[in-house]
Amino acid sequence: MAHLRRILAVVLGVSTLGPAAVAQQRGSKRPLDYVNTLVGTAPLDQQKLIGNAPPPGEQLYSGFTSPAATLPHSSTELGPINANLDVHYLAGVRATYFYPNRTMYGFSTGADGSPILMPVVGDFTVPPERSGSVDDKSREKASAGYYSAYLDDYRTQIEMTATTWTGIFRITFPASNKSNILLDLRRSGGAVEVVGDRTLRGHTADGRSSFVAEFSQPFQTFGTFKQNPPRTARDPLIGFDDVNPGDRSITGNYAGAYLRFSTTDKQQMLVKISSGTSYEAAEARLSTEQPGWEFDGVHHQAEEAWAKKLNTIEVKGGTEKQRQLFYSCLYHSLYSPHLLARKGEPFKNAHNFAETATYDRYGPVPLWDTGRNQIVLLTLLLEPETKTDILRSELDDARERGYMETSFHGDNAVFMYLGDWERGLTFDWSGAYEFLRKNAVDPKGPRGYLAEYMQQGWISDIVPAGNPSPPYAGGKAGAATTLAYSWDDYALALYAKKLGKTDDYTMFLLRAHNYRNVFDPSVGFIRGRTQDGAWISPFDPREPYYNFMMKEASGWSTLWLVPHDVHGLENLLGGRERFAAKLDEFFSTPYTAKGICRDCTGVIGQYVHGNQPDQQAAYYYDWAGQPWKTQELTRRILAEMYGSGQYGLAFPGMDDQGSTSSWYVMSALGFYPVDPSSPNYILGSPIFDEATVHMGNGHDFKVVAKNNSARNQYIQSATLNGKAWNKTWFSHADIANGSVLVLTMGPQPNRQWGSAPEAAPPSMSSSR
Repeated sequence: MAHLRRILAVVLGVSTLGPAAVAQQRGSKRPLDYVNTLVGTAPLDQQKLIGNAPPPGEQLYSGFTSPAATLPHSSTELGPINANLDVHYLAGVRATYFYPNRTMYGFSTGADGSPILMPVVGDFTVPPERSGSVDDKSREKASAGYYSAYLDDYRTQIEMTATTWTGIFRITFPASNKSNILLDLRRSGGAVEVVGDRTLRGHTADGRSSFVAEFSQPFQTFGTFKQNPPRTARDPLIGFDDVNPGDRSITGNYAGAYLRFSTTDKQQMLVKISSGTSYEAAEARLSTEQPGWEFDGVHHQAEEAWAKKLNTIEVKGGTEKQRQLFYSCLYHSLYSPHLLARKGEPFKNAHNFAETATYDRYGPVPLWDTGRNQIVLLTLLLEPETKTDILRSELDDARERGYMETSFHGDNAVFMYLGDWERGLTFDWSGAYEFLRKNAVDPKGPRGYLAEYMQQGWISDIVPAGNPSPPYAGGKAGAATTLAYSWDDYALALYAKKLGKTDDYTMFLLRAHNYRNVFDPSVGFIRGRTQDGAWISPFDPREPYYNFMMKEASGWSTLWLVPHDVHGLENLLGGRERFAAKLDEFFSTPYTAKGICRDCTGVIGQYVHGNQPDQQAAYYYDWAGQPWKTQELTRRILAEMYGSGQYGLAFPGMDDQGSTSSWYVMSALGFYPVDPSSPNYILGSPIFDEATVHMGNGHDFKVVAKNNSARNQYIQSATLNGKAWNKTWFSHADIANGSVLVLTMGPQPNRQWGSAPEAAPPSMSSSR
């Protein structure tokens, strides 16, 4: 056991007696102990917070987080599947777990392309039908690096934990001569082979991934199976099964194998599994990371790996529920990007060619989502070398593909690169700029409708015959895309300026003002335009659209998508007082849309916290000279939108790989990066009496909230490093070498603190 722990300590990058273990010895509750990975898997259930979602016949959005056993930023996930997606109607996304569902269909076993595993006692059916079992929610356990479920129908418990590249299951069967374990390669299929009497291996149809599974005991009998798809309209929708007892290999859709054991009551079976670019790579990972069969040892080391990350923020005060939500959200914030290969390990590049990693190589950063907040949180918490590896991974991927990653909508990679440069990281900034600039000027690149944007300064939309009924999914999202590109271009302008590229700075700065071209002063909203420049009519800012004028948002939500120039937006709306009044109207106008937007949930008035476009808007009162409203609103969002509902696990909407979680983490600490490309943090209202952020650069940033409580949510006064602080923001330079921010809280707003024009955060139309 000691030998195994020494091996695992090297594999997972943790000491055998870290800070978490010391805290446990002292009897105090560790950050690790607060994590409940089920947080985010349930939807809101108060209609006033849901709006009018979901569309009839659809499932209501939750956070769509997974309680899978995994490590920070790992590609290996072992977790529950209670949505049989191939025969279920999707709720917009392919989420495999939804807490209210009661039937378990299987468990993931690793990275994308890894098989699904399911223990079944008695007779079974094969996928896509799958033999499910009722999941006893009272016996479900989900913590950092561990998941367990009890399958009522089979009187079987299944536990799982993981290393960086491997996973291990511990399955406790009842007495039966028909205890089965099924593994299959899902709908896309591939090839599966039974090797000897303890091993199963296979590879995906495209050859990108191979797996090897080893069993702690020999199976008595076995067989293979696959699906034969339907050929005629009269065939069953799911086709026909093709089960072959005693066969050792098979290829096709849902290619898999069943392995049968004869078990005594409470007999435990262990299954180790790993994936890689080849069988040899997968086997090497198993022999390196799991040479034995020590489930508890692997579980312990997974906990230590998570403790190392979670211990980077220490909080005092708050309620038990707030601490649970905070550390559960911090856990989810560390979900992405995923590690592809450690230095020296093989991986397949963008062209599916095998390479050996020369540094820790990560997958794409989901920039539309986490590019708004999580990329900043990672820079605060991770060692500089780790964040540099993420930057380098994105740049090398751009070199392979020819363009920088954009991720769904906008062109937000520049936020991460400029933001990290502003926060003091060292990198090949000039090399990254080559591809950031190429994205922004090459019409053949990933920026949609770029030629139109460059020619006229805005992107039009086409009105279909009869006008679209919201939430119409067709269109170019012209207005919202114009805003996104303007924001991107301002970051590029500042980036060019830092490189001394004056002409580029001038060009991109001019383009950064393009958001004004889709602002209609006659109605006071961002509004779509047709190709001839006319404003699209009819126009109702309360109606959401997926891609027509707006992007997954209404005109109300899209109005605030100008994080780089809040002062400029304030001027467009008529100055400070009218800007504040518009915000008041935004947060108080009832949500009465006729169109049903499935991901427009988590509402306060017209504000939609369940999606990204307006998540920064609560902080805009800091520009409006009314910071107490930001303090009140952020507290309200933290209290109402997270962890509510009958299960206490709700999220306001999809987490999007850590974005909604990161909003909670940073807002709970009392600050938020409204523009992640900027080094500035905008103040809200902390929920903890004291929080210490052990930054990745080795220094500590402490936020102290005196007299703090649920009632005392308003800042009365502040000091930063012992000096009076009357601004509603601070910069990274203020805290980079260690800092203490002290906020004195009270039950009523102090309307003098932070309300002067000079106390407002800078933006493009003022100064950076």
